[in-house]
This record gives sequence, structure tokens and C-alpha cells, in this order.
Amino acid sequence: MSALPTTGREWHLVARPQGWPTAEDFALREAAVEAPAAGRILVRNAFMSVDPYMRGRMNDVKSYVPPFQLDRPMDGGAVGEVIASADDRFQVGDHVLHGLGWREYASVKAEHATKVDPDAAPLSAYLGVLGMPGLTAYAGLLEVASFKKGDAVFVSGAAGAVGSQVGQIARLKGASRVIGSAGSDDKVRYLVDELGFDAAFNYKNGPVVEQLRAAAPGGIDVYFDNVGGEHLEAALTAFNVHGRATICGMISVYNDTEASPAPRNLALVIGKRLRLQGMLVGDHAHLQEQFVSDVAGWVRSGDLKYRETRAEGIDTAVDAFVGMLRGQNTGKMIVAL
Repeated sequence: MSALPTTGREWHLVARPQGWPTAEDFALREAAVEAPAAGRILVRNAFMSVDPYMRGRMNDVKSYVPPFQLDRPMDGGAVGEVIASADDRFQVGDHVLHGLGWREYASVKAEHATKVDPDAAPLSAYLGVLGMPGLTAYAGLLEVASFKKGDAVFVSGAAGAVGSQVGQIARLKGASRVIGSAGSDDKVRYLVDELGFDAAFNYKNGPVVEQLRAAAPGGIDVYFDNVGGEHLEAALTAFNVHGRATICGMISVYNDTEASPAPRNLALVIGKRLRLQGMLVGDHAHLQEQFVSDVAGWVRSGDLKYRETRAEGIDTAVDAFVGMLRGQNTGKMIVAL
């Protein structure tokens, strides 16, 4: 067995961002790498994920997941190769998915790692289409929003990792109409020409409520919310009676320094008998096996397409993270290490 590395680099949060994160809020530091203790494995990370929820963890507030600690390595989804093992469940050369990203080498508790097959799908796919974002889309549409055949579905942030999958699953499951919003004309073309959305619009080109009304003249039955703000307000106006919304994210307000006003038309929930439900993907682990079976099959057949936007090298991770928050990605933002 080749000698193990003695050091590796890892990203630390060194200040709580005020508004948009800046380079000064982070530090790339050298850390010692040691052979794994009993029950652990040492993983050379190949890819790491940057995701919107990580912005909330940079604030020192109580939430569903603990905040990042200052002057400690951050964490998040990652996939890599086992280079040393002190647990019989894993061998050197295995590939695993785990939660200690933002670093080149990770000492992972064996029970917190999941074997993945690099021959069944590219390793990076386990962070996107076959990973947490994919399950979020699958569970959020089919279980949380109680999607049924014939529903008209509106997806905000539809060119991102989650939204692009929501729209395609809705189409495959028999939606009557699938509408998406995105932040550029190129992304709008991608949604319609490549992913099969029935309509899409650039939210920067005019009021969302007007563009959604034009794209969904018959109203909508399901709204998958990745954005919040003006998009949620527009969806409330467009909803048919008994509409359902999955509130997955509100990326439009994550970097605000002042509280944003609630939708001004929230009273529509009453007369239209709407259901607005928040979701956390961890509540839907029971769907994992069915999700992988369905989505892997759709990917193999070409019925479900996905893209990745890649940044190369751990040095680029913070720029990739901020770029993702600004919508510079199409599909999943991945950092290749």
C-alpha cells in the first residue's frame, strides 16, 4: 500500500457573512492527515457539493441543522475513494458518498459512508441527479406536493439541480403542463428545448406574476418553490383551487440583511384552500430505493437529462458556492478536487 498523505487542504469559515459571502469570510488551510482510527475510513475526495442550504449554516442561528463553527472545517456532500480503512465494511479502492466535503481528505465514520458504484454512474452524479438534490425533487413533487396525473406544475429556479429534475419528473408522470422560471434566456431555452418543459420564462424580463399568467393560462395545481419572494406571491395568484406548494428553498432571500415582506396576497390561501408545505429531504429517506430505481432507469433511457457545472480544484470552492447562489450554474454545481 502506498504511503498516506501527511497533509491536505480544507476550507474553514472564519467570519459570519453579513449579506453576500465574501472571500474574507473563508480560509483555505493545511491540516494533518492521519491513518484512520478503528471504525473509520480515510477518503480522498474526488468531488464535493456546494448547495444553497449551506448559506444558512453560516449564520449563528438555531435551525434544523447546526451552524458551521468558526475556524473549523465546513462540511457537505462529497464522494471519493477509500485510501485506508479500519473497518471491515470497506476496502481500499471502494468509492463512497459521505458528508465531509470542503476538504481534500476526510476521516469518516464507517456508518456515515455509503458505497457507490462508479461503473453504474459517474461519481459526481451521486451528488446531484442520483443524490440529495435528486431525492429532494422526487420526494418534494410526488410525496410532499401530492402530485397527480394531469396537474399543471410550476417550478421556480427550474434550471438548477433540483428544479430541472422536478420539471422532468412531472412531465414523465403525466403533468398537463410544466412551466419553469430561470434567470437567463439561455436557461429558458435549455428548459424548453432540452428538458421538455412546455413553457419557461426569464424572471428578469418582467414581473413574475405577469409572465406566469401568460405561461399558465389555465392556472397551476402544483408549485415547487426554490426561490420564494416574488415567485411565491405569483404562484399564489396563479393557483387553482386546492393547489399545493412544496416550499423547498427561498434562495432569493438567503443573503438579505433585512427581513423580506411576506407575500402580500397570502389571504388567497383561504379561499383557494391551498396547502403550502415545507420540506426537508431527510424526512423522506424511505423513498431512497424507489427514487434510485426510477431515476437511474430514466437516466439510462434518456428520458431524464441532467447537467453539471463544474469548478476545478479545491481552491475554487468558495467562488463556486457564491456563483451557485448567484445562479451562475445550470444543473448541479460540482467542485472537482
